[in-house]
Amino acid sequence: MKVFSCVLFMLTCLSQIGIMAQNKITLSGKVTDQHGAPLSLVTIAVENTSSGTYTDDNGRYSLQVIPGKHTLVVSLVGYQTVKTPLNIQQSKKLNFTLEESSVVLNSVEVYGKTQTQKVKEGVFSVNALDIKPIVNSLNNLNDLINRTTGIKVREEGGVGSDFDLSINGLSGNSVRYFLDGMPLDTKGSGVSLANLPVNIIDRIEIYKGVVPASLGTDALGGAINIITKQEKKNYLDVSYGIGSFHTHKADLNAQFVEPKTGLIIRPTVGVNYSKNDYTMKGVEVWDEDSRKYIPVNRKRFHDDYFSLFGQMEIGFTNKSWADAFFVSGSYSKINKELQTGSIQSKVYGMAEKESDAWNISAHYQKRNLLIKNLQLNASISHTWDHSLTVDTTYRQYDWNGDYIISSRSEIMGRGRIMRHYKRPLTIARGNLDYRLNNTHSLNLNYLLSRTGNNRYDEVDTDFEKSNDILAKHIIGISYNQSFWDSKLTNTFFAKDYINHLNIRQTDLDWLTGSENVKGSTTKNYLGYGIGSRFTVTAPFSIKLSYEHSVRLPLARELLGNGSTIYANVALKPESSDNINLGLFGTWHPASGHTIYYEASGFLRYVDDYIQAKVSEKEATMQYENVPAVHIKGLEGEIRYNWQNKLQLISNISFEEARDQKRYKTDGKPSATYNNRVPNRPWCFGGVEANYTFQNMLLPQSNLRLGCSYQWVHWFFLTWEAYGARESKARIPAQHICNADITYSWKRGQYNIALECANVFDKLAYDNYKLQKPGRSFFAKFRLFIH
Repeated sequence: MKVFSCVLFMLTCLSQIGIMAQNKITLSGKVTDQHGAPLSLVTIAVENTSSGTYTDDNGRYSLQVIPGKHTLVVSLVGYQTVKTPLNIQQSKKLNFTLEESSVVLNSVEVYGKTQTQKVKEGVFSVNALDIKPIVNSLNNLNDLINRTTGIKVREEGGVGSDFDLSINGLSGNSVRYFLDGMPLDTKGSGVSLANLPVNIIDRIEIYKGVVPASLGTDALGGAINIITKQEKKNYLDVSYGIGSFHTHKADLNAQFVEPKTGLIIRPTVGVNYSKNDYTMKGVEVWDEDSRKYIPVNRKRFHDDYFSLFGQMEIGFTNKSWADAFFVSGSYSKINKELQTGSIQSKVYGMAEKESDAWNISAHYQKRNLLIKNLQLNASISHTWDHSLTVDTTYRQYDWNGDYIISSRSEIMGRGRIMRHYKRPLTIARGNLDYRLNNTHSLNLNYLLSRTGNNRYDEVDTDFEKSNDILAKHIIGISYNQSFWDSKLTNTFFAKDYINHLNIRQTDLDWLTGSENVKGSTTKNYLGYGIGSRFTVTAPFSIKLSYEHSVRLPLARELLGNGSTIYANVALKPESSDNINLGLFGTWHPASGHTIYYEASGFLRYVDDYIQAKVSEKEATMQYENVPAVHIKGLEGEIRYNWQNKLQLISNISFEEARDQKRYKTDGKPSATYNNRVPNRPWCFGGVEANYTFQNMLLPQSNLRLGCSYQWVHWFFLTWEAYGARESKARIPAQHICNADITYSWKRGQYNIALECANVFDKLAYDNYKLQKPGRSFFAKFRLFIH
């Protein structure tokens, strides 16, 4: 609270200073082509200044300027630039029409900022990733995000494997995922960053620790908001990729726009398949000759993965009654063979999991609702989600694919199961944004999330059926300020969390804690925070943010998954005080040269930290509360760009997560007090280099060469206080290099990409020393007609 009070006092002082600053006037309007179609990403700039902006997908823009005489420059590659002298004394609307240019334009200085740049330069600690330059890549979203500062994605295997994503030291369910502001869970439990089609995405926003109230979430470690394309023109985007380990990926994303009615139809399909039959190096099998276990190399033999995602969106834009109204339906299906448990020495040969989900949703958006400057964004969604775990074989497999008859099933180590979980999910979200003037605005957000948990088993007659309910209401309000041509921006926000649980399962009460939990409970929690960003000059800005956040346990943590995760209905919500302090800026040392840097530090003081406790004997896990964990860290990134041809990126992250539990439950001192939390990377970084050759071989073509290097410091598998340091199990340091080449011609209509992952075939581990694939090769063709 002392930290919060100091930060609040600082921001209050800055706010009072800013109130005395001069309010600027606003220029707004729309830019269209000669046929009346709106143009997006048009630069609207004030000549001889750094003030500017871009048009949105509807061709609209809004720009704050100082009253007086100016020359407005309106430009877009492929169109003739318009320069308009103005004597501006009050806010006004100005519309522009651009004509196509028959000549190639010379390079021009871009004054405005993309939406990605605006997000990065906001008050929150955030990574913003623009997908457009890398949409031809074969990487999924996990691969792309894993290269950004402060983010570490740990996968259990190949394509479709479970993964754990950490942001500044907090991982797993402490991180929430969104698709256009709605929880990604609405698409089904099987849809994730690993299988969501990349070509539907415009950008990704990664919030670290402090999350805007407008997202309406109880994220403790951060949030990832995936923003999809919102273009208003016809296009067809089709791609197919093939690679090692019998991997195939196909995506289709299209849009049809009927200009007279404003009707938009947008179909999407994504398919992934892989046998994941890569070689496991040094695994142990029994040798009859020597009568002992020996290390050998063996291929994975039971790890097939298939995913299907399909969606159809239909709606209207630019109507008197709505700026946007869409209804959509989606279907997802996942089939996954299980090769290992939580450790690779536990080998499965018959167990499988599958899931499928249907979703219907609607979205409504309206500016100037009832009164001027009041904007409404409202969404509602219902998902029928079903998952099945099949574990019916009494066998014990080894890495040769051989087995012996056992008295227990593979996963559960008990009787046979065909366990079903039906978890219907209803989500409603409403967001009101009201701009009082050019300096002040208010935002109100409400989110309802209700999850059912209907479980049953086809073959285990002793399994207790249950129909649990988890519901939460999250109300967030924020007050935003912007002074001095947005050099100083402040945000103050508060969140109210209402959590309702109705737990009806009672089996395994000695393990799940159900005997100590009332059937129905409702509790209330409060969160709050502040954020500020001050730009001294373009090359130097500082940002500071703080949040007292609360995270409510998820169904997966409370109720398990029916196979490898046991329920723990006695879990408490996590709470944390999150602090971020960062410096960033953009420097242009010479024409065509741009350097962007960012350095930040963070603190996380977490109470009742929810952590997975793994049983190496059974290869199962259960979530539990750790009384207190302190996390602190530093991270930095630097980017260099030369004429949009050469790009160099380097980042490094260091984080310390320490156990703050001084005493055990029996009152004795805890041996792990102040130990680094085990089985988690604490120092990692990476380097990327890309070079683009323009008009190579063919006119209007680009040849892009890229390579990347990712490094992770070694870390202990278990608490460092237990056992001798020399004999303790550790995850070794990781050094992974990737290389790729992409060729595009006819202005990106045709694209071919080749990639080699793990070029030097290094042994790579992630969770509990689970091996990842070795060297692999992939190829992709993409057709983009627009």
